[in-house]
Order: sequence, then C-alpha cells, then structure tokens
Amino acid sequence: MEFEKCNIDGLIILKPTIFGDDRGHFYESYNKEVFNKNGIDVAFVQDNQSLSHKGVLRGLHFQAPPYEQGKLVRVIQGSVLDVALDIRKNSPTYGQHFSITLSGKNHYQFWIPPGFAHGFVTLEDHTIFCYKCTGPYHKDSEGSVLWNDPQLNIKWGIENPIISEKDKYAKNFNSFKSPF
Repeated sequence: MEFEKCNIDGLIILKPTIFGDDRGHFYESYNKEVFNKNGIDVAFVQDNQSLSHKGVLRGLHFQAPPYEQGKLVRVIQGSVLDVALDIRKNSPTYGQHFSITLSGKNHYQFWIPPGFAHGFVTLEDHTIFCYKCTGPYHKDSEGSVLWNDPQLNIKWGIENPIISEKDKYAKNFNSFKSPF
C-alpha cells in the first residue's frame, strides 16, 4: 500500500496494492502495523456506511473535543468527491481544504485526522461510502460548516445538491468558532 501525504498536514491518501486475475481482485484495506509505520497510529472503534443517490451532498461535518473523530474513508461502489476542511485554529492551513475523488474503481482511501470538517458529494447513483472512526458518534458534539460558503471556494462540481435540513443551516465559516 502506498501512503501519500497531502499539501495539508495530517491528510493522507492511501493507494492499495490490488491483486487481480480473471476471478476479480483482492486488496488489504487495513493493517494496523502498516498503518502505524506510516503515521496513522490510531484505534478504530466504529465503522459506518451510507448509500446515496447521485447528487447527494453530506457535510461539512465534525465532532468537537473530547468526542473528536479521525476518519478513514473509502468508496465500495460508485464514486464521490471527498473534501476535508482544516479547522485547526493554530494550523498554517486553517480554512483551507483538500479534495479527492474516491471510487469503487480506484480503491483509494483517505485518512482525515481530528481537526477537520469532512464532507462528500456522490457522483453516481447507488454509491456506497464507508468510514472507520476513531471515536463513537456523539450527537451533542456534532458540528458543521456550510458546504457552499463562498469564502471556502470549494469546487463541488454541482449546483443544486440533495442535502439534509441540518446541512442547509450550517454556519458560515466567518461566524464559525472552531473547537480545535
């Protein structure tokens, strides 16, 4: 597996080694020892999975300390544009984001440590998105940043996504007070 650091400290793209033949393919998606050696020395405590139609946007979400979560995300079927927004107050990249296309075809995974808001938009129908989390979900600690805040200038590639009521009313970045 190849571990590729991003231009924002802490974010890592994981590119697995795929073993394929006429029967299909196999790859290792997680190995604690290999992850630890490559800077992801965490314990995962919860796995989540979502199914979404094309054009669904989920995010930008986070959980505040002491219930923060690191996430290892991937797509099993379909594809997404995945976005991580740095909300670490003392980070030199505070307010900057990184985006990557994850798909069931490229098999990439994306490590997003605590201190980032995370979101994705589905690019295909029947997209299955999975994420391993370093902390359990805690409703009272959840927060969000407005997905289409002009200050963030995130190029989602979609004008009218399908979003939840909660995401419609997330805070603009300039009025957001980061807990990180």
